[in-house]
Amino acid sequence: MSDKYIFIDAEYAAACAPTIERMCRWLQVSRSGYYEWLNRPPSPTAQRRQLLKIKIQAVFDASDGSYGYRRLHQELVRGGEPVGSELVRELMRELGLVACQPRPWRITTIQGEQSSAPDLVGRDFTAEAPGCKLVGDISYIRTWAGWLYLATVIDCFNREVIGYAMADHMRTSLVNDALGMAARNHNLDAGCIFHSDRGTQYTSTEFAAKLVSLNMRQSLGRTGCCYDNALAESFFAALKNERVHRTVYPTRSKAKQDIAHYIEIFYNRQRLHSALGYRTPHEVRSEYSNEQLAA
Repeated sequence: MSDKYIFIDAEYAAACAPTIERMCRWLQVSRSGYYEWLNRPPSPTAQRRQLLKIKIQAVFDASDGSYGYRRLHQELVRGGEPVGSELVRELMRELGLVACQPRPWRITTIQGEQSSAPDLVGRDFTAEAPGCKLVGDISYIRTWAGWLYLATVIDCFNREVIGYAMADHMRTSLVNDALGMAARNHNLDAGCIFHSDRGTQYTSTEFAAKLVSLNMRQSLGRTGCCYDNALAESFFAALKNERVHRTVYPTRSKAKQDIAHYIEIFYNRQRLHSALGYRTPHEVRSEYSNEQLAA
């Protein structure tokens, strides 16, 4: 009995299904007008939106899904595409594109011995020239082989990572290696400030001797206060959100290669920084060098 009723209901539904003729009559339009509209080529506005979607998808993929609508908009404008940020936001929503989201921040600093070094930065992470104010910190990356520790040195002038080191330990030699790389590859002013938190590596006698050998001044923020070293924390947040938390590293070697590529190729040379007027650190440094040559 139930099968009979189902058959009747399906037959009735098919008989009552709206046809093109019925829908045109309901909407009070002619069938010829409907087919003319159906076969009409897309309007210039629709064509432009479709082209923008293709470009937006390409830029989003090139950023490995890390760009939100603001950075994506700036990248399109830099490429000569006159488009508004809200239109980019709307089209990203239509494409279902969502930039990767950060995970909760956790305090990982292990307080070291007491140091008399003052805070010479005072949360002012700006600089008038390269090589006069640096910040540094340590973070860790999970691999199948165990933890990999990363120490960085960032120039406050252009947010560029100018020194870094990675190892399976977080002894003082790790931060010394990162600072040594910065000193080898970049010109640092005499009396250059190096700012960090009060982790054991940065308050050690060994690190203090390293700073003296490089003619640098030490600056220390407060323990457990991320705002006192916000620039260094900001880099690690970007690294973890845009790369590490979306990647599985079977070995420390693979992690080192991937992180070095992120720093050298993407972060320093391709990633647009809002604090730099949506320019890359490499562009800001090059512009400064050209201005000095022209002066």
